[in-house]
Amino acid sequence: MTTSTAIALTIAGSDSSGGAGIQADLKTFTALGVYGASVIASLTAQNTHGVTGVLAVPPDFIALQIDAVASDLVVTVTKTGVLGEAAAVDAVCDGLERYDLGALVVDPVMVATSGDVLLAPDAIARVTARLIPKATIITPNVAEAAKLLRAKPASNLADMQRQAKDLLALGCGAVLLKGGHMTGEQAIDILVTRQSPESSSQFAAPRVDTPNTHGTGCTLAAAIAANLALGQPLPEAVGSAKQFLAQALEAGRHLRVGQGSGPVDHMFAFRRR
Repeated sequence: MTTSTAIALTIAGSDSSGGAGIQADLKTFTALGVYGASVIASLTAQNTHGVTGVLAVPPDFIALQIDAVASDLVVTVTKTGVLGEAAAVDAVCDGLERYDLGALVVDPVMVATSGDVLLAPDAIARVTARLIPKATIITPNVAEAAKLLRAKPASNLADMQRQAKDLLALGCGAVLLKGGHMTGEQAIDILVTRQSPESSSQFAAPRVDTPNTHGTGCTLAAAIAANLALGQPLPEAVGSAKQFLAQALEAGRHLRVGQGSGPVDHMFAFRRR
């Protein structure tokens, strides 16, 4: 007896060190029981110390990858990450318009954990104008939210709630504004939706004292995508993803991968078994 398979597609950049990007997304999908497919939009030469080079994938080849996946696989949810250049953003948006690729989770990655810039300025404009309006949910951190809004970064929860609501005006269905870069004992993320723009939900987890935070944003967005692919309602998908990341961060404290900011432990559940 065959059953339908939940398939999540990641469209993002490749991280040669395996901690973020396409590699983190596929590990997260697998850990949560979802089949993962991928479209590589950019290549990075990268390790736990930082990014030493970025190579853009030609837009035509991005389109060809999307065509190959969409013509054969029934994609339940799509997640986007680093896209690099404006032409790549357009190629992805064109593909999303050609095919039904399910719910869309947009992680508007602009800067790596190491501080390296990953999204060109003209690409930010294309993400804002074309990609975000297609999104079921976007998952910016406070710095990315500030860039998208051309405002100062939020410095407290009230600012975060205000900016999350302002981001809804860009046309997305929901916003999860991440507070991981804020201070305090708890890392608090704020969810607002177009259905209830005046109210918000908070998702909190204790901060983990660890240098291994590489790929946290990718992992959280990928976990949301996987949970949506499994049929969870959006608030539940966000809450479950927050728990998954918290556990991956805690388990990742004991990983020794590289000499800089190492990755979270995407496979902590497998290790426990």
